[in-house]
Amino acid sequence: MITIRKANERGHTEIDWLNSWHSFSFGEYYDPQHMGFQSLRVINDDRVAPGGGFGTHPHRDMEIITMVLDGTLAHKDSLGTGSVIRPGDVQRMSAGAGIRHSEFNNSQTEPVHFLQIWIMPERNGLQPSYEQKTFAPEEKRGKLKLVAGQKSGNGALTIHQDANLYLTSLANGDTVTHSLKPGRHAWVHVATGSATLNGKTLQAGDSAAVSDETTLTLTGVKPAEVLLFDLA
Repeated sequence: MITIRKANERGHTEIDWLNSWHSFSFGEYYDPQHMGFQSLRVINDDRVAPGGGFGTHPHRDMEIITMVLDGTLAHKDSLGTGSVIRPGDVQRMSAGAGIRHSEFNNSQTEPVHFLQIWIMPERNGLQPSYEQKTFAPEEKRGKLKLVAGQKSGNGALTIHQDANLYLTSLANGDTVTHSLKPGRHAWVHVATGSATLNGKTLQAGDSAAVSDETTLTLTGVKPAEVLLFDLA
């Protein structure tokens, strides 16, 4: 079964420096029908104006993944980590027993467009930790690249949950397939461009919840960046 969540059906927050779309309930946006999917709790599609950003704030007991689609994002946290996240980078922050961080557009002239993803951890009270890695375009071009998982390996980030996150870049006509084991679920999110999922067309910002399927086939329609979550 594949259930599509259209981009314009998501929650929306807009203030002077932030334009944010929420796949699941978040902040002032509450929809009891969209509280998350399996261990996936948040996908926020954020655009932050030049110089804007989120001041220092706390998190706990959440695996937080950040991916920049366009522009640059500056990150600082209470572990002493400071970095700039660029397109191709994937950052993982395990909030665990508690962490404080800030995120700001690193540019004073250009906006930044990024996705922030929250996954519930396998248990609470973990030691806070941080990772950031860069994945070259050719690693995901026309193929599914594992970028984060419980048993990461092959250069992927480690997340503390039975979940795997794959990225793919699809040109028009490119096709990739993914097999779901019995009892597994998937969430597919089109970040940019458009693609078909088992023949169903998804545009930028669209997502699909997948259960009771054995094979997923993604085909590029317009050059697309797609996330695929394989979830317990």
